[in-house]
Amino acid sequence: MNSKLVAVVDYGSGNLRSVSQAVEHAAANTGFTVRLTQDSAVVMDADRVVLPGQGHMADCMRELQSSGLKAAVLHAAAHKPLFGVCVGMQMLLERSEEGPCEGLGLMAGEVKRFDVAGQRQADGSRFKVPQMGWNRVHHQLGRGPSHALWEGIPDGAYFYFVHSFYAQPQDPQHAVGETDYGGRFASAIARDRWFATQFHPEKSVDHGLALFRNFLHWNP
Repeated sequence: MNSKLVAVVDYGSGNLRSVSQAVEHAAANTGFTVRLTQDSAVVMDADRVVLPGQGHMADCMRELQSSGLKAAVLHAAAHKPLFGVCVGMQMLLERSEEGPCEGLGLMAGEVKRFDVAGQRQADGSRFKVPQMGWNRVHHQLGRGPSHALWEGIPDGAYFYFVHSFYAQPQDPQHAVGETDYGGRFASAIARDRWFATQFHPEKSVDHGLALFRNFLHWNP
């Protein structure tokens, strides 16, 4: 086993290549090798795991199951650091209104659809669903120090979002990043060895790469 291996789980989700390339870029000169893989054994043996996701959560859960990788992801989550991206974040929770469908159940909570009908933004325009574009992420939430993965990233930094649903963890302490879009929602969640973002680090330039780099050096 290569103890410095990062497995990016390839179960057919749409943003696999861009996530893998961003993690590879973040891993330059760190001693980590990044592998985009459909092999359950590689996922279970890797030092760290990245779970991407894009599109309909029910489809992602079905593909994860049919690919044979669901058990490997659950095994990995019990033993090593895991980073979820977009729907890969939503899948960590128990259930989603999208479908509706069940998630992996690693964290108590559910995934809700934005309800912003009739609300207007500061410039007078209506909120649109999906949220698409750059928005601020706040990680200094008054509940103690920011999560370790935010090191070197300013509070209120911009990240890139594309989503119609958002995570609502049962325990507010598991929300380690929050964003305003017709109301505050959890844009980053964490528990134990897991950290996940609703936004796309792979599309968020320097701050996104900093998150992936921090993940590689994180010792939860």
